[in-house]
Amino acid sequence: MKSFKDVFENYQWDEVKDKLEKVSLSDVRYSLQKKNKTLDDFLNFLSPAASQELELMAGMTQRLTQKRFGKIIQLYAPLYLSNECQNICTYCGFSLDNNLKRKTLSDIELMIEASVLKSMGVNHVLLVSGEAGKIVGVPYFQNAVRRLKPYFSNISIEVQPLLEDEYRLLHEEGVHSVLVYQETYHQEVYRQYHPKGKKSNFHFRLETPDRIGRAEIHKIGLGVLLGLEDWRVDSFFNALHIDYLQKQYWKSKFSVSFPRLRPAEGIIEPNFIMEDKDLLQLICAYRIWNEDLEISISTRENEVFRNNIVTLGATTMSAGSKTNPGGYSVDKDSLEQFETSDERSMEEIKNMIRKAGYDPVMKDWDSVYSGFKSH
Repeated sequence: MKSFKDVFENYQWDEVKDKLEKVSLSDVRYSLQKKNKTLDDFLNFLSPAASQELELMAGMTQRLTQKRFGKIIQLYAPLYLSNECQNICTYCGFSLDNNLKRKTLSDIELMIEASVLKSMGVNHVLLVSGEAGKIVGVPYFQNAVRRLKPYFSNISIEVQPLLEDEYRLLHEEGVHSVLVYQETYHQEVYRQYHPKGKKSNFHFRLETPDRIGRAEIHKIGLGVLLGLEDWRVDSFFNALHIDYLQKQYWKSKFSVSFPRLRPAEGIIEPNFIMEDKDLLQLICAYRIWNEDLEISISTRENEVFRNNIVTLGATTMSAGSKTNPGGYSVDKDSLEQFETSDERSMEEIKNMIRKAGYDPVMKDWDSVYSGFKSH
């Protein structure tokens, strides 16, 4: 059965890096003028040369985003279910080698956390856990979704890679979206960051979005952990992945996130520093290349950047986030996955969005656009 691995093996990391370095300013300007953008154009938008046209790209990004999505920012919040994890990942607070107290939410604790989110006005919730299949496996997720479904219009998950049949089970329970990040597409570097656990299997993770697509999940979210490797090369491979998936699983929608490495218990320093202007260039590159792509900005980013990105490409934002299980109410001191940067409340974020001339949306915006009531 065909998978992204077949496409991926036709590309070499060093060759992509070399192409990026050779892009000229005239190449960038030619790509910006084209009507139908290709992956080659995306590569040009990522290049060092394209940074000279960042102001033009930002203007195009703003216009394209408003044309496709309007002046709307959809808001969501993560709900961390467990920090149990059987992987050693050198950049993550949940890593198995961090000898700290672990916690998995009970049914009662889950509903207490959910009630806090509902009091914040949250209708889109992202369920997150460490990768520990025996403790937080598919039955745990099924139970959580069943309990939460009556209270939230949209449930997404960001958990360990699963099998196709398992994704189908969760889809039947009501899971709307699945987020899975390759972290880095550099195979050798990937092994260094993931020395132990199931996550060390690069290709099993690489083919996870194929299994999600075959399970007919409504939306698939991708991204790389910015800071592990050269952000330009990694982002090209991420776009290559999205391009393949959109053609293969055209019934699904797609989103991209931009997690930058943040402080966490026991983690390494970033291998590559990504400045705010670099992240802005990356967001512009994605929007100009792909008008339909949803662009999500998390609370990893600081207040100033998030304030500005509202009008420059963002379509979805988290707010009021806690990255530890029970962090909203039942166990505020439990081990967190990473430190958030923007610690403003949901209400403060909503006010900021309105001040920028945009509308914060708490319900299912697909229904808003189609004219049907939120489900």
